[in-house]
Amino acid sequence: MLQFDGSHHDWFEGRGAECCLLNCVDDSTGKIYLRFAVSENTHDVLLTLWEYVNKYGIPRSIYTDRYKIYKAEGKLTDFGRAMKELNLETIYAHSPQAKGRVERVNRTLQDRLIKALRRQGISNIAEANRYVQEKFIKEYNSRFAVNTEVADVHRTIKGLKLENIFCYKTTRQVRNDYTINLAGGYIQLLKGKSPLPKPKQEVTVIKKLDDTLHIYFNNQELKFCRVEGKPEKKGYKLIKPAKDHPWRKMNDRLPGAQKVSRSFSSAV
Repeated sequence: MLQFDGSHHDWFEGRGAECCLLNCVDDSTGKIYLRFAVSENTHDVLLTLWEYVNKYGIPRSIYTDRYKIYKAEGKLTDFGRAMKELNLETIYAHSPQAKGRVERVNRTLQDRLIKALRRQGISNIAEANRYVQEKFIKEYNSRFAVNTEVADVHRTIKGLKLENIFCYKTTRQVRNDYTINLAGGYIQLLKGKSPLPKPKQEVTVIKKLDDTLHIYFNNQELKFCRVEGKPEKKGYKLIKPAKDHPWRKMNDRLPGAQKVSRSFSSAV
């Protein structure tokens, strides 16, 4: 099981802005994986877990908070959806005390890591991440990890496109003009090697962590372009019936029309 938590703290002791340390702790060995971020947000949580999974493999379960980026009523968050696609069991803590190991590690890091950052003169997130990746994590694990000889039960990532899992993902229905609505704007699907979906069918829209947008149908990527403003309706033509068209005479045969006609005649 992987325990995951964000620790908001003055990690640079006033030399830089306060930030959040995202902390992954292997519950069986105590090994850690760290990454600094501005806050505990979806983008950085997904990025941290992507790095962890790419380095160590997929754990059997993850234990985390019940914050809205992890759990939302009535729907899956992007975090929850990514964990489901990895077939990774998600366990939500009911209190900080329930995450005993990761909370204790946070307190240890707020002493040892802060002192290490001070000695290195580090005062920003980029430098801090470089330091923990290149030196601190390795030194910490070699000193404090336990049960290092137990069998590693992390699953392989072979065959998985992690960039299409650790991302923002949604579905959209195709309109009659082969456009989709996204974030208040419109996107035109274009003909390419992959066949276009029919109107009313759904496509999968993926925004990767590098902010690039990709659209898929039946696991095939589609070409597209953004449309300025609302697309004009195409293929529609208003046909005005002729004066002698049966549709025009139909009103005269309606009961209401006859009553109006008789009333008018009586008045005359």
